[in-house]
Amino acid sequence: MTIAIDVHLDADAAAKMARDVREGLCAYPKEVAPKYFYDERGSLLFEQITALPEYYPTRAEREILTTRSAEIHDAAGCPQTLIELGSGSAAKTRHLLSAMRDCGSLDTYVPVDISVEITERTANELVEEYPGLNVHGMVCDYEQHLERVPHGTGTRMIAFLGGTIGNLYPRERHAFLERIRALLGPDDCLLLGTDLIKDRDRLEAAYDDAAGVTAEFNKNVLAVLNAQLGADFDLDAFEHIARYDEEAERMDIRLRSLAEQDVRLVGLDLEIHFAAEEEMRTEISTKFSRERIEAAYDGAGLELRGWFTDAADDYALSLAGPV
Repeated sequence: MTIAIDVHLDADAAAKMARDVREGLCAYPKEVAPKYFYDERGSLLFEQITALPEYYPTRAEREILTTRSAEIHDAAGCPQTLIELGSGSAAKTRHLLSAMRDCGSLDTYVPVDISVEITERTANELVEEYPGLNVHGMVCDYEQHLERVPHGTGTRMIAFLGGTIGNLYPRERHAFLERIRALLGPDDCLLLGTDLIKDRDRLEAAYDDAAGVTAEFNKNVLAVLNAQLGADFDLDAFEHIARYDEEAERMDIRLRSLAEQDVRLVGLDLEIHFAAEEEMRTEISTKFSRERIEAAYDGAGLELRGWFTDAADDYALSLAGPV
């Protein structure tokens, strides 16, 4: 049993955020990347969202992992190393680790996350729960440092759960899958979580709950910009908008300005004007069919090797490997 934690946090993370926000606010429509939701309060709000009655994706993915991890493990060829992008506390991943242990193949877990504290705590918990497990964590922004992910031992499964792939625009999604493909050996595989297409009412309710938690979460990005970039956003001057785009087959999450207003961002030496009713996009969440996933894999040099859904067919975990 060993624990190693590599830290690759950029010294210029603040400068990158400043560049990202400036570019987004000067675009049309205005846009802020969803990764800036997640300060401490944003993370707590998202935990609340996952427990809401309207928000089914987390429950559906957990159901698949709880009931079908042994099948997934077998279809993946009994990998010895599990690499998880955006690992957090590895709550759902324990089902996969247990399946690997029960088959006698478990050797290494590679959690990849932005938080040093969470990665260290999770590593210490897991080596107690899984005797003999090696944990080689990596603290980084995996979008930037994907190629630095430790290799682990033997055959590997890279897990990208939570439907996060849906937050990427098509070109970004294609590039990301191509980068994953470049990391995979012939017997390695990707386990990808994706939300499936369903009726508009259910989708919009999941992103605009009756209790208003998703609205609070959406507005929290403004609080992050206020704290990090010296902005003066008035959170009460914006309203949460969540609508399903039928043509693009994705949720489109925005903040709408309730009045004409100017916002100053001291850290960027920038002043931005919002017209009354003007919208700023904060997130997309693409919904998939099996055919759409297969096409995305095919374009990146991957092939579908396994398809696992919850009982209601709301959500899918798919396995893909190099062609």
